[in-house]
Amino acid sequence: MSWLDESDSAGGGGLPSTWQDSIFRQRAELAELLHQPLAQLAERCVENWGTRETLNNLLGEHFASIPHCACLYCLDRGAMQISDNVVAGGIAPEHFGRDRSQRPYMQEAMPGWGFLLSDAYIGLMNHRPSLTALQVVRNLNGDLLGYLGADFDLRDLPVTSELYVEPGNWRQVKGDPAIRGQLFQQCRVESPLDRNLEPALAILEELMTQRDVFQCQIHFSSSQVILWTVADPYRRCQPGKAKRRLVVPGSREAILETRRAVGAK
Repeated sequence: MSWLDESDSAGGGGLPSTWQDSIFRQRAELAELLHQPLAQLAERCVENWGTRETLNNLLGEHFASIPHCACLYCLDRGAMQISDNVVAGGIAPEHFGRDRSQRPYMQEAMPGWGFLLSDAYIGLMNHRPSLTALQVVRNLNGDLLGYLGADFDLRDLPVTSELYVEPGNWRQVKGDPAIRGQLFQQCRVESPLDRNLEPALAILEELMTQRDVFQCQIHFSSSQVILWTVADPYRRCQPGKAKRRLVVPGSREAILETRRAVGAK
């Protein structure tokens, strides 16, 4: 089965033309990597379904067969956990009986082929960007027994596609809703970044502690963030100009630009 339809990719080959294409390709390649080993493990779980200790032993025995996995567990049809969390170092029994029905990955529609790779979310326990793969578990008659779940820390996952290269020309991705709403009666309007403040700050923390970002400028009203990376510390794209110029982070010029961006006097 192909996880990436050729007609869905931009340009038919080469580098993706947009960052959405880059993300789509990486998710498709990651799904291909995970689907087969999870499906095979789900088949082994069928005859032991409902037996906590036996499921724990089975998941522990085959834990290494799931690439980059942080933990494995089994859920019944109602998303109640019927095994412990099985991790590389053993088991975490406190998760047995946990209701996962309200977690983000359980709110997504399961594809017809019985495998789901969730969108990224912030984990409840470690407060880190994570994602979950779910594999449907069915008995020999095709009846739904539940789900095999595998959680992943985004730090541990490989970048499987070529990295997206930001174009040099300035582009407006999304304008400030406060300005668009009433140009001459401007007021502060709650933005998507305001409504998702906790996960957004967790993602920024991940970028600054693990992904070589050393400075960021955040404009909450327009949901825009400008980042400086260790690999290219002196460059940033100036709005309205096709070419780049050097701005030294922490300099007087950078401070003034930050104040202008957030509307400080």
